[in-house]
Amino acid sequence: MSVALLWVISPNSEVSNCFGFSESNRLFDSSKPITISSCFVGSGLEKKPKFPVLASLVANAAGEMTVSSEQKVYDVVLKQAALVKKHLKTGEDYDVKPDIVLPGTLSLLGEAYDRCGEVCAEYAKTFYLGTMLMTPERRKAIWAIYVWCRRTDELVDGPNASHITPTALDRWESRLEDIFRGRPFDMLDAALSDTVAKFPVDIQPFKDMIEGMRMDLRKSRYKNFDELYLYCYYVAGTVGLMSVPVMGIAPDSLATTESVYNAALALGIANQLTNILRDVGEDARRGRVYLPQDELAQAGLLDEDIFAGKVTDKWRIFMKHQIKRARMFFDEAEKGVTELSSASRWPVWASLLLYRQILDEIEANDYNNFTRRAYVSKPKKVLALPIAYAKSIVAPSRTSSLAKA
Repeated sequence: MSVALLWVISPNSEVSNCFGFSESNRLFDSSKPITISSCFVGSGLEKKPKFPVLASLVANAAGEMTVSSEQKVYDVVLKQAALVKKHLKTGEDYDVKPDIVLPGTLSLLGEAYDRCGEVCAEYAKTFYLGTMLMTPERRKAIWAIYVWCRRTDELVDGPNASHITPTALDRWESRLEDIFRGRPFDMLDAALSDTVAKFPVDIQPFKDMIEGMRMDLRKSRYKNFDELYLYCYYVAGTVGLMSVPVMGIAPDSLATTESVYNAALALGIANQLTNILRDVGEDARRGRVYLPQDELAQAGLLDEDIFAGKVTDKWRIFMKHQIKRARMFFDEAEKGVTELSSASRWPVWASLLLYRQILDEIEANDYNNFTRRAYVSKPKKVLALPIAYAKSIVAPSRTSSLAKA
């Protein structure tokens, strides 16, 4: 279960001619947006994460101590933060990767970026509007990343998902590697290839998102939150790490690179937890339960209770705890938005505020996420825009909790 993206696959070709352009360059449709609001960048390096995390070690079924999912993800954060810190410290121009091997001229590349913008405008209207405040280069880069995420997610969550196999995902990962080598397959690939040539974007978060798609093929239950946390990182937290080098940091921010990465990660986790809580009924009808099995058991609930779709007092208590945890991650994410460059804050604030309101709507529906889909009404969306803008013009705090010690 991940947010639905755009994808078109023929049963025989799997991923050979994917999303965006068929033989006639026709753009295809999808019905769900992806949230790309978990995008931050910082300007230093901090020793410890700034939001509540899991223990570094957990016991496996045999009673042996293993590295927790949080620690695995934190190691990735450290690597990504170090890459950006190195770039900022050297002050050198962006490393330019090999020239894009694509017939045509710069006008064709411009058309590819324009098409990415059209997709973003269609399926993430509020966020797209906010990106118009960014510099042209950053705006186009974010569009390109957004489109790649849509295409990847739709592999296992779209109308042709039944045709996707592990081999197809392997081919998609090989195609990703070609993009980073400057050898795109189609126009939309070309936009991302140009983006990673201009910005110090690392391939690891992209590969991790594909790993999340592999999890969706082989896994429909999660024993505990440690397992679910890793899944949430793969399918949503990665988006922030992909976008970190693009969004930018306010020149007057005192935040460290690592701390703002952690805030970006918190927002990705919060968004995906919100997706999961919103889509419980929809996922159950597909035979999937994206809720910690141990916590369900502690609440006196079974998978059968979810499949029955009946709101009980046990379910309400369980949901209150799940919503509380999601809000905790949103709270931690908010601390990092102000540290972004001023042009990047509005779309992030707008998406954060709107997504957080979904939790309010679940409560308003008396926790019935079996047959009622929680959504934010258009009037509330309109109201959120000026609120987000007002928050976006607030300068970074001189006593930021994300600042260096």
